[in-house]
Amino acid sequence: MIQIKQVSKSFKGHTAVNNLNLQIEQGEILGLLGANGAGKSTTINMLLGFLQPDTGSITVQNLDTVKDTAKVRKLIGYIPENVNLYPYLTGVENLDYFCRLAGISYSKKELKDFLLTCGLQEEAHSQKVAGYSKGMRQKVGIAIAYAKKAEVYLLDEPASGLDPLASNELSELLKKLASEGAAILMASHDIFRVREVCNRIGILKKGVLVKQLSSAEVSANELEQLYLEFMKN
Repeated sequence: MIQIKQVSKSFKGHTAVNNLNLQIEQGEILGLLGANGAGKSTTINMLLGFLQPDTGSITVQNLDTVKDTAKVRKLIGYIPENVNLYPYLTGVENLDYFCRLAGISYSKKELKDFLLTCGLQEEAHSQKVAGYSKGMRQKVGIAIAYAKKAEVYLLDEPASGLDPLASNELSELLKKLASEGAAILMASHDIFRVREVCNRIGILKKGVLVKQLSSAEVSANELEQLYLEFMKN
Protein backbone atom coordinates (compact mmCIF):
# COMPACT_ATOMS: atom_id res chain seq x y z
CA MET A 1 0.00 0.00 0.00
CA ILE A 2 2.70 2.50 1.05
CA GLN A 3 6.24 2.27 -0.31
CA ILE A 4 9.00 4.71 0.56
CA LYS A 5 12.22 3.91 -1.29
CA GLN A 6 15.58 5.57 -0.62
CA VAL A 7 13.93 8.91 0.13
CA SER A 8 15.92 11.93 1.29
CA LYS A 9 14.78 15.50 1.93
CA SER A 10 16.83 18.54 2.93
CA PHE A 11 16.00 22.13 3.86
CA LYS A 12 18.70 24.82 3.48
CA GLY A 13 21.48 22.30 3.94
CA HIS A 14 19.80 20.47 6.83
CA THR A 15 18.89 16.84 6.10
CA ALA A 16 15.42 16.18 7.50
CA VAL A 17 15.05 12.67 6.05
CA ASN A 18 18.05 10.57 5.05
CA ASN A 19 17.72 7.56 2.72
CA LEU A 20 14.45 6.36 4.26
CA ASN A 21 13.01 2.98 3.29
CA LEU A 22 9.59 1.94 4.62
CA GLN A 23 6.81 -0.34 3.46
CA ILE A 24 3.35 -0.59 5.03
CA GLU A 25 1.00 -3.31 3.87
CA GLN A 26 -2.78 -3.48 3.82
CA GLY A 27 -4.12 -4.13 7.32
CA GLU A 28 -0.90 -3.02 9.01
CA ILE A 29 -0.21 -0.22 11.50
CA LEU A 30 3.33 1.14 11.59
CA GLY A 31 4.37 3.46 14.39
CA LEU A 32 7.14 5.98 13.79
CA LEU A 33 8.88 7.09 16.98
CA GLY A 34 11.29 9.99 17.20
CA ALA A 35 12.06 13.27 18.90
CA ASN A 36 11.05 16.66 17.51
CA GLY A 37 12.98 17.23 14.29
CA ALA A 38 13.52 13.52 13.65
CA GLY A 39 11.76 13.68 10.28
CA LYS A 40 8.34 12.23 11.16
CA SER A 41 6.23 15.17 9.97
CA THR A 42 8.42 15.67 6.89
CA THR A 43 7.77 12.06 5.93
CA ILE A 44 4.02 12.51 6.32
CA ASN A 45 4.07 15.76 4.32
CA MET A 46 5.87 13.98 1.49
CA LEU A 47 3.25 11.22 1.53
CA LEU A 48 0.55 13.89 1.27
CA GLY A 49 2.34 15.55 -1.64
CA PHE A 50 2.94 18.82 0.21
CA LEU A 51 6.69 18.22 -0.10
CA GLN A 52 8.64 16.50 -2.85
CA PRO A 53 11.54 14.18 -1.99
CA ASP A 54 14.95 15.29 -3.20
CA THR A 55 15.82 11.70 -4.04
CA GLY A 56 13.95 8.40 -4.03
CA SER A 57 10.28 7.63 -4.61
CA ILE A 58 7.05 7.38 -2.62
CA THR A 59 3.98 5.48 -3.81
CA VAL A 60 0.54 4.86 -2.31
CA GLN A 61 -1.39 2.05 -4.00
CA ASN A 62 1.22 2.20 -6.78
CA LEU A 63 0.45 5.90 -7.36
CA ASP A 64 3.38 8.30 -7.23
CA THR A 65 2.87 11.04 -4.64
CA VAL A 66 4.52 13.63 -6.92
CA LYS A 67 2.97 12.71 -10.28
CA ASP A 68 -0.44 11.60 -8.96
CA THR A 69 -0.87 13.88 -5.95
CA ALA A 70 -4.63 14.47 -6.34
CA LYS A 71 -5.39 10.76 -6.75
CA VAL A 72 -3.19 9.86 -3.78
CA ARG A 73 -4.92 12.38 -1.50
CA LYS A 74 -8.30 10.83 -2.29
CA LEU A 75 -7.02 7.57 -0.79
CA ILE A 76 -5.73 9.17 2.41
CA GLY A 77 -7.34 10.13 5.69
CA TYR A 78 -5.06 12.54 7.55
CA ILE A 79 -5.18 13.41 11.25
CA PRO A 80 -2.77 16.22 12.24
CA GLU A 81 -1.62 17.13 15.74
CA ASN A 82 -3.66 20.36 15.67
CA VAL A 83 -6.99 20.09 13.90
CA ASN A 84 -8.20 23.33 12.25
CA LEU A 85 -11.98 23.65 12.34
CA TYR A 86 -14.43 26.50 11.79
CA PRO A 87 -15.11 27.88 15.29
CA TYR A 88 -18.61 29.22 14.57
CA LEU A 89 -19.87 25.94 13.12
CA THR A 90 -20.93 23.04 15.33
CA GLY A 91 -19.16 19.70 15.45
CA VAL A 92 -21.75 18.15 13.12
CA GLU A 93 -21.59 21.12 10.74
CA ASN A 94 -17.79 20.95 10.56
CA LEU A 95 -17.89 17.24 9.84
CA ASP A 96 -20.58 17.72 7.19
CA TYR A 97 -18.63 20.56 5.56
CA PHE A 98 -15.36 18.65 5.30
CA CYS A 99 -17.13 15.52 4.05
CA ARG A 100 -18.80 17.56 1.30
CA LEU A 101 -15.43 19.03 0.35
CA ALA A 102 -14.30 15.44 -0.21
CA GLY A 103 -17.39 14.82 -2.35
CA ILE A 104 -19.20 12.73 0.28
CA SER A 105 -22.69 13.40 1.62
CA TYR A 106 -24.09 11.85 4.82
CA SER A 107 -27.35 12.19 6.72
CA LYS A 108 -27.29 14.00 10.06
CA LYS A 109 -27.70 10.66 11.86
CA GLU A 110 -24.70 9.20 10.02
CA LEU A 111 -22.62 12.26 10.88
CA LYS A 112 -23.56 11.95 14.54
CA ASP A 113 -22.72 8.24 14.48
CA PHE A 114 -19.23 9.04 13.17
CA LEU A 115 -18.71 11.57 15.96
CA LEU A 116 -19.93 9.11 18.60
CA THR A 117 -17.68 6.37 17.23
CA CYS A 118 -14.74 8.76 17.51
CA GLY A 119 -15.55 9.58 21.14
CA LEU A 120 -17.30 12.97 20.98
CA GLN A 121 -20.17 13.02 23.47
CA GLU A 122 -23.61 13.59 21.96
CA GLU A 123 -24.34 16.84 23.81
CA ALA A 124 -21.33 18.44 22.08
CA HIS A 125 -22.45 17.62 18.54
CA SER A 126 -24.62 20.73 18.22
CA GLN A 127 -22.33 23.06 20.16
CA LYS A 128 -20.10 25.56 18.36
CA VAL A 129 -16.50 24.41 18.06
CA ALA A 130 -15.32 27.72 19.54
CA GLY A 131 -16.20 26.28 22.95
CA TYR A 132 -14.48 22.93 22.41
CA SER A 133 -11.38 21.75 24.24
CA LYS A 134 -8.38 20.65 22.18
CA GLY A 135 -9.31 17.03 22.79
CA MET A 136 -12.86 17.60 21.51
CA ARG A 137 -11.54 19.26 18.34
CA GLN A 138 -9.18 16.34 17.88
CA LYS A 139 -12.12 13.93 17.99
CA VAL A 140 -13.87 15.87 15.22
CA GLY A 141 -10.67 15.69 13.19
CA ILE A 142 -10.53 11.94 13.70
CA ALA A 143 -14.18 11.68 12.63
CA ILE A 144 -13.42 13.65 9.44
CA ALA A 145 -10.70 11.17 8.50
CA TYR A 146 -12.83 8.17 9.52
CA ALA A 147 -15.88 9.35 7.53
CA LYS A 148 -13.74 9.51 4.41
CA LYS A 149 -13.46 5.70 4.55
CA ALA A 150 -9.91 5.99 3.33
CA GLU A 151 -7.59 3.17 2.31
CA VAL A 152 -4.59 4.80 4.00
CA TYR A 153 -4.46 6.79 7.25
CA LEU A 154 -1.64 9.14 8.22
CA LEU A 155 -1.56 10.33 11.82
CA ASP A 156 0.78 12.95 13.22
CA GLU A 157 0.62 12.88 17.04
CA PRO A 158 -3.09 11.90 16.85
CA ALA A 159 -3.59 11.50 20.61
CA SER A 160 -2.44 15.04 21.36
CA GLY A 161 -4.92 16.59 23.78
CA LEU A 162 -6.88 13.39 24.31
CA ASP A 163 -7.58 12.09 27.80
CA PRO A 164 -6.67 8.43 28.56
CA LEU A 165 -10.17 7.13 27.76
CA ALA A 166 -10.34 8.96 24.42
CA SER A 167 -6.79 7.88 23.59
CA ASN A 168 -7.79 4.28 24.22
CA GLU A 169 -10.89 4.73 22.02
CA LEU A 170 -8.62 6.04 19.26
CA SER A 171 -6.41 2.95 19.60
CA GLU A 172 -9.41 0.66 19.22
CA LEU A 173 -10.62 2.62 16.19
CA LEU A 174 -7.22 2.32 14.50
CA LYS A 175 -7.20 -1.43 15.10
CA LYS A 176 -10.71 -1.63 13.61
CA LEU A 177 -9.63 0.32 10.50
CA ALA A 178 -6.61 -1.96 10.06
CA SER A 179 -8.80 -5.05 10.43
CA GLU A 180 -10.94 -3.65 7.59
CA GLY A 181 -7.85 -3.44 5.35
CA ALA A 182 -6.48 0.08 5.86
CA ALA A 183 -2.74 0.78 5.95
CA ILE A 184 -1.86 3.15 8.79
CA LEU A 185 1.23 5.22 9.56
CA MET A 186 1.23 6.83 13.01
CA ALA A 187 3.97 9.29 14.01
CA SER A 188 4.13 9.77 17.76
CA HIS A 189 6.19 10.47 20.88
CA ASP A 190 3.96 8.11 22.87
CA ILE A 191 6.05 4.94 23.23
CA PHE A 192 3.42 3.01 25.18
CA ARG A 193 0.57 3.87 22.79
CA VAL A 194 2.69 2.93 19.78
CA ARG A 195 3.64 -0.39 21.37
CA GLU A 196 -0.01 -1.14 22.14
CA VAL A 197 -1.48 -0.20 18.76
CA CYS A 198 1.12 -0.88 16.08
CA ASN A 199 2.21 -4.09 14.39
CA ARG A 200 5.63 -2.69 13.55
CA ILE A 201 7.68 0.15 14.96
CA GLY A 202 10.36 2.33 13.41
CA ILE A 203 12.68 4.66 15.32
CA LEU A 204 13.82 7.82 13.53
CA LYS A 205 16.81 9.86 14.67
CA LYS A 206 17.91 12.96 12.78
CA GLY A 207 16.21 11.73 9.62
CA VAL A 208 17.70 8.23 9.75
CA LEU A 209 15.66 5.10 10.41
CA VAL A 210 17.93 3.58 13.05
CA LYS A 211 15.72 0.62 13.98
CA GLN A 212 12.71 -1.36 12.76
CA LEU A 213 11.10 -4.11 14.79
CA SER A 214 7.88 -5.98 15.41
CA SER A 215 5.91 -4.80 18.44
CA ALA A 216 5.63 -8.46 19.45
CA GLU A 217 9.41 -8.52 19.96
CA VAL A 218 9.47 -6.09 22.89
CA SER A 219 7.47 -5.04 25.93
CA ALA A 220 6.62 -1.37 26.40
CA ASN A 221 9.40 -1.01 28.98
CA GLU A 222 11.94 -2.69 26.69
CA LEU A 223 10.89 -0.42 23.83
CA GLU A 224 11.33 2.61 26.06
CA GLN A 225 14.85 1.53 27.01
CA LEU A 226 15.73 0.82 23.38
CA TYR A 227 14.39 4.21 22.30
CA LEU A 228 16.30 6.06 25.03
CA GLU A 229 19.54 4.29 24.11
CA PHE A 230 19.22 5.41 20.49
CA MET A 231 18.40 8.97 21.55
CA LYS A 232 21.43 9.18 23.87
CA ASN A 233 23.97 7.76 21.41
